[in-house]
Amino acid sequence: MPPAKFFVNRGIVSSRIDLLNVLRPLEKQTVAYRYYRGHELIQHGLGWVERIVANEPETSTFFTPLSICLNVDSFEHLEFETRPDQLLTYRLVQGDEAIVIDFAPTGSPAGDAIEPRQLTFDVDGYVQMELLGPEENGDEQGSAT
Repeated sequence: MPPAKFFVNRGIVSSRIDLLNVLRPLEKQTVAYRYYRGHELIQHGLGWVERIVANEPETSTFFTPLSICLNVDSFEHLEFETRPDQLLTYRLVQGDEAIVIDFAPTGSPAGDAIEPRQLTFDVDGYVQMELLGPEENGDEQGSAT
């Protein structure tokens, strides 16, 4: 039996179980997707990864803004690469067609490169309050005398 393959930050995966394991972190996440035929961009959008399946030949792969279902059996292989922001870009390939998937924090426009940015906290309209606990003294209410 040959040894298992070894990947660090990038690779080309062709086995069903490896595809499933590499894609698993995308489940229940918002992603940006781009569909290519050859080198031509056909469609793009943002969607929610509802399911990732294997060994379910009756389940199709589909991409909509409301729901994405990925069946690993729909693809010949998966190419993945670590971006500078330490997130992955996934390229699912079938013949001359490919779906490129990037993790998309909420509000990121589809098809654009996702740039890391510092989150800001808007303090306008908030009031800071300090809550004090019970005072410690010898005159506690409800104590018997």
